[in-house]
Amino acid sequence: MRQFKYALVFAGAVMGVPHAVLATPAADTIVVGLSADIDTLDPAEISSRDASNIAEHIFTTLSSISVDGKVTPRLSDSYTVSDDGKSYTYHIPPGHTCSDGEALTAEDVAYSFNRAADPANNFTGNTPGFIFTSIDFKGATAPDPEHVVINVGIKSSMTPGFLTEVFIHCKDSYEKMSLEDASTKPVASGPYKLVSWTPGSEIVLQKWQDPGNFKTIDYRIIPEASTRTAELLTGNVDIITNVSPDQLDAIDNSGVARVEKVQGTRRMYVGFNQSTSFTGKGAEAIRKADVRRALQYAVDVPTICKQLLNFDCERATSLVNPPQGNPDLKPYPYDPEMAGKLLDAAGYPKDANGVRFEITLQAGRGRYLNDANVVLAVGQYLTDIGVKTNVELMDWASVYVPLIRKHEAGPMFFLGSGGGLWSALYDMSDLATVDSGPNYTNWDDPRWFDGWKQIEAAKTPEEERAVINEMLKVFHDDGPWLLMYFQPDFYGVSNRIDWQARRDEVVELFDAKLASK
Repeated sequence: MRQFKYALVFAGAVMGVPHAVLATPAADTIVVGLSADIDTLDPAEISSRDASNIAEHIFTTLSSISVDGKVTPRLSDSYTVSDDGKSYTYHIPPGHTCSDGEALTAEDVAYSFNRAADPANNFTGNTPGFIFTSIDFKGATAPDPEHVVINVGIKSSMTPGFLTEVFIHCKDSYEKMSLEDASTKPVASGPYKLVSWTPGSEIVLQKWQDPGNFKTIDYRIIPEASTRTAELLTGNVDIITNVSPDQLDAIDNSGVARVEKVQGTRRMYVGFNQSTSFTGKGAEAIRKADVRRALQYAVDVPTICKQLLNFDCERATSLVNPPQGNPDLKPYPYDPEMAGKLLDAAGYPKDANGVRFEITLQAGRGRYLNDANVVLAVGQYLTDIGVKTNVELMDWASVYVPLIRKHEAGPMFFLGSGGGLWSALYDMSDLATVDSGPNYTNWDDPRWFDGWKQIEAAKTPEEERAVINEMLKVFHDDGPWLLMYFQPDFYGVSNRIDWQARRDEVVELFDAKLASK
């Protein structure tokens, strides 16, 4: 088994941290240490999980997804579906307001949907880029103050689940705002409002209506893993995300905090960006399916998991979380000799210097579990088979996210895409259309994209499942991702707090409370 020279660069970083609470937050305040900054709080432009987790407390939604994957009421208390399955009517009970005093009615809900879809705004966030392309959103209307009608172009049982992710905001407030103000000065429709936001440092929210057990939520941006752990162990923060694997024991043995360990649903992958805007031998090579297939054999994913993430993993076979994937697909084994043979056959033999072609692998730093070291390991594996890989690590929020949004990261890039357990189609909807926002690879294989029409035409669950399995095989064999793993999630939690982590990376704090003594 390969030993990575940088496998545990954080080891010992928290040694010597006193196990005493030095600056406990006030009883009415909960402090969360995040590993990466956010770039916007515009409800239609949000695309990162950290920003979404903060927005979840600022904005309401029509409904929510529970821990067990069920759609539960939130702003709306009920809905009906038209006979053709393409029109959803939600009831909005009266009495809701936004934080500036504006009444929140069905008209505001319709506005929230239509604003996100308005091409004049040029939004690329989760709502227009993923949700709307997945359901073929057609428009929203409010026939009266208590009913909003959401029209879609696809009949799908998944639509109510997708609609839980659209943030609702008040029309009059946002019509007066510039897009710049909307990004940084949100008007709350949920239980917390923004008090202050210091980019790269801190986001502070204050409760103005129920639910929520804490008056103040203080999010602190702490990119360095060892610093997050130190802040937790000294009592300065209550919850930290992305605990470094080498610090699990230090936290669990501290007597003041614990690690919440969950098998997450985020799909980690290395994307092959097939855009013709990338030039050079390497960029041209990864536009070929046989080259992409060869590179799958070059990376020892289970060893990366064991050494760098401190958990045993089975490599992903597709973009779908188990057990919803194709059961007939097997993970690519680590076989560098096979990788070399396939690259030879594809027309990329080694030159006199042992190099087949050169390529760039880009990644953000600090967003995912031990991400920098994982990317360096992937680059090392590829270089070992003659694919000279230049790894570029950059700031997540200010540099990398803009590249991802514009589909300009690459030609190879490392990314994680949030997933679910309630439907294979939800995970597959990252690639609902060639133009889908999350299709950061610009993949356009008709065998995959034509499959969506077959799914919509399927008359039984068995017919639908057969098409899904065929599509997942195409993805496995010729797809645009170098398949990696489903990320485990490690949260550090102060013993002061009673809170449990979810598998879907939703850090919801409404039910968090002070622990009983």
